[in-house]
Amino acid sequence: MNFCSIDDVDDPQSWVDEAIALKNEIETYGPHVYTGKSICLLFFNPSLRTRLSMQKAAFNLGIQSFIFNLNQEGWQLEFEDGTVMNGYTSEHIKEAAGVLSSYFDAIGVRSFASLSNQEDDYSEKVFNQFVKHCSIPVINMESATLHPLQSLADMITIKEFAKVDKPKVVLSWAPHPKALPQAVANSFSQWASHMDFDFVITHPEGYDLHPEFVKGATLEYDQRKAFEGADFIYAKNWSSYTDYGQVLSQDKKWIVDQQKMKLTNQAKFMHCLPVRRNVIVTDEVIDSDDSIVMQQAAHRVTSANLVLRKLIG
Repeated sequence: MNFCSIDDVDDPQSWVDEAIALKNEIETYGPHVYTGKSICLLFFNPSLRTRLSMQKAAFNLGIQSFIFNLNQEGWQLEFEDGTVMNGYTSEHIKEAAGVLSSYFDAIGVRSFASLSNQEDDYSEKVFNQFVKHCSIPVINMESATLHPLQSLADMITIKEFAKVDKPKVVLSWAPHPKALPQAVANSFSQWASHMDFDFVITHPEGYDLHPEFVKGATLEYDQRKAFEGADFIYAKNWSSYTDYGQVLSQDKKWIVDQQKMKLTNQAKFMHCLPVRRNVIVTDEVIDSDDSIVMQQAAHRVTSANLVLRKLIG
């Protein structure tokens, strides 16, 4: 069993409930102990929440975690088959994956989108090679197109704070000074479509996500209209999918501010962090009592607890 996307989850709503129950169990009775189990957390890209939440979850379950920053500490990997390796790559993914599989009980991989080659990114060229060649469970710690650990944490957070049976949840694009991947937005949209939400996505024209990930969502290009009556506002930037990796707009009017939040049903504000204050969201909103970004970040451990227990425990 792997944890690559929601497609590896038999019942997403039950996973949310199980994650909350496991969190309460650990808080009440202390860490579980899976003696002798270990996981390698392999990073191609920087991390704060993913790295530390995975380590904390491993600690909670008595699993030894090992961190490896491959781009700084390892050999350059080759991912193509049949390549004559007389260039800058020193080790093939086949051998690297085989070695990691012999050392550990699972591996987590974090590999961002290049935002330069849409075909490579959306075929998950790097991440899927680990899935293909590892003989142990592989966990997606954010790939080129998806971030399921974050999305599971997001669903747990909404479950915790929802005041109605079918909340209106709005995923809103917001400006950012540089191009960012679509992974968080794609993944959140996937998971939200499996929940009992009134789910709305709002963004400027030209920022439509891949149709595969937005099935069941309502698209609204008018941000203020989208915010009306919302119970949750999830702000996130992403670069263009159609004009791949491009920043088509830095329209400051798309910032999440208090005036827009007043249109909502006293909505809770969410963001996956790190966040550009007063670019994505104003201080007034993110520092308000309706901001749940810290609780959302804490649930990164909650989601990782469950994934590790299901794959290793």
